[in-house]
Amino acid sequence: MRRLLLLFSAFIVVATLFHSCKKDITEEGGTTFKSVDKYDSQSVQEWNNLWLEIERYAAGYRPCPTANALGYVGLANYEACISGMPANASLAKLYNGLNVPSAFANQEYHWPTVVNAVNNYLYSRLFPEVESSLYSKISALSNKNEKLFQETVNQEVFLRSKNHGEAVAAAFWDWMKTDAATFDGYKDPFKNNNWEDRLGEPGAWTPTVPGPGQGMFPYWGKGRTLAIKEDLKVCRPYTYYVGNYSEEPGSSLYVQALEVMSQNTPSLSYQTEWVGEFWSDDLLGLTFSPPSRFIAIANQVYENEKANLSEAIVANAKVGIALHDAAIGCWNSKYKYNLERPETYIKRLIDPSWEPNLDNPLTGDNGISPSFPAYPSGHATFGSAASEALASVFGYSYGMTDNCHKNRAEFSGYPRTFSSFFEMALENAWSRVPLGVHYRMDAEEGVRYGTEIGRAVNNLPWSK
Repeated sequence: MRRLLLLFSAFIVVATLFHSCKKDITEEGGTTFKSVDKYDSQSVQEWNNLWLEIERYAAGYRPCPTANALGYVGLANYEACISGMPANASLAKLYNGLNVPSAFANQEYHWPTVVNAVNNYLYSRLFPEVESSLYSKISALSNKNEKLFQETVNQEVFLRSKNHGEAVAAAFWDWMKTDAATFDGYKDPFKNNNWEDRLGEPGAWTPTVPGPGQGMFPYWGKGRTLAIKEDLKVCRPYTYYVGNYSEEPGSSLYVQALEVMSQNTPSLSYQTEWVGEFWSDDLLGLTFSPPSRFIAIANQVYENEKANLSEAIVANAKVGIALHDAAIGCWNSKYKYNLERPETYIKRLIDPSWEPNLDNPLTGDNGISPSFPAYPSGHATFGSAASEALASVFGYSYGMTDNCHKNRAEFSGYPRTFSSFFEMALENAWSRVPLGVHYRMDAEEGVRYGTEIGRAVNNLPWSK
C-alpha cells in the first residue's frame, strides 16, 4: 500500500510539472503555450512608472533624447514578445542593420519575464548618469519581479525568457549606437549650435533669458526615423499661416503676437492658468517631460481598461515610435524655419516689459521661454502624434480623466477630463499660447504635423 501511495505521489508531481510547462492542450491534441495576451499589463505599467520617476530628474533628456529612447524601448519590447502575439507581425525587417534574435520555436516563454529583462537591460544603459538612489531602483524593480516570476514558472522557462529578453535588448542597444546623430544626445544638447550665424535671417531665433544662451538639439533632425520617410521630416512652412515674416502692425504675424499678449495680459485667469500649468511639463525636477507625459497617460488607460500585456506592449510601441519620430521631425523643422519666440518679437516690437507666464517654482526663475526656435510647437507635435497612436489601440472616442498631476501643490495640477485623445492633444497644444511661449500657428501646425506622424506609425505593418 505504501508503495502504491509513493507511486501515486510521484505521478502527481510529474503531472504538475508537465502542466506548468505545457499550458494548453488543443482539441486536435497539439500543445500550445500561453500567448502574451493571457497576461496582465502590470510589468509594463511598473516599468513605465519607473521611467516617469527617473526621467523627471534626468538632466539633458528633455525633450529629444527621452522621445528617442521611448521609441527604441517600445519597439524592443514589441519585438521581444512578437512570437507570443500571433495576430501581430515583426517590424524588424523594416530597419537596416537591426538583427533581432528569434525566440526558439515550440518552446514556452514567460512573457512578463521577457519584458522585465528587456527593460532592465535598456534602462540600465539609458540612465547611467542619474543620481545613484534613482539608478538603483532599476535593479530593485528587476530583482523584485524576478523573484516573483520564479515562484510561478519553472527555472528552465524563466531562464529561457530572461535570456531572450536580454538578447533582444542587446541587439537594440547595439543598433541605437549606429545612429550617430542621436545616440547619447543627452550628453551634449548644444552640439553644432550656430544661432549667431543666422542672425541675418528675418525673425531669426535668439536666446532668451533666463536660459542657457544656446539652442538645444539643433542636430536632432538628422536622426534616424522609425516610421516617417524623408519627405515627412519637415512640416509645412509657417508662411502657410501668416505669409512672409513681417514686423508691420496689422500683419498676420503681428496679430498672432498680439493674441499671445491678450491671453495673459495683465494676468492669467484661473482656468487659463490651470490649462497652462496642467500641460507644461517643461521643468527638470518638477515633472516628467512632455513626451513622457503621454506614457503617463497611456499607463492610466492600461489601468482603467485592465489592459492585457499584448495591448500594453503594442500601445507602448506605437506611442514610443510616434514620440521618437515627432522629435526628429519637429526639431528638424524648428531649425529649418528658425523662428524667434513670441517673447523676442513682442519685446522688440510691442512691449519691452512683457514676460511669458512660464515660471519655475523650484528655482524662482520667471518669464521662461524654452531654448529653441518656436515653430512648430514640440508639445503640440508630441501630443498629437502620441494621441493618434493611442487612439488606434483604444479608440478615437475614448474618454478619460487625466490624473497625471493630481495632488500637486506647486502648480495647477487638478485632474482634467476629456472625451477623446485628440481633445487632449488640442488642449495640450493650445496651452502653450497663454503661457506665452508659442504663437497660435505653432500649436496648429504641431497638431496637424503630429497627427500625420502618428498616422504614419499606425500604418506600419503591425498586423499579419
